Amino acid sequence: MPKMKSHKGARKRFKITGSGKVKRMRAFKSHILTKKSSKRKRRLRQATIIQTPGETRNIKRLLQA
Repeated sequence: MPKMKSHKGARKRFKITGSGKVKRMRAFKSHILTKKSSKRKRRLRQATIIQTPGETRNIKRLLQA
């Protein structure tokens, strides 16, 4: 049986931390930035951890190679 392949789209979007949490970048930072405050744009630069256990489980399944 051939090796399993990881989901390429998920692999580009998510990273697994050392403790096993799923890290992602925030959305809404690509265009139409003039109406967004500097504070908001600064927050959007930061990565965040996915909180929902179900989402975390699904993403980890996609990333298994």
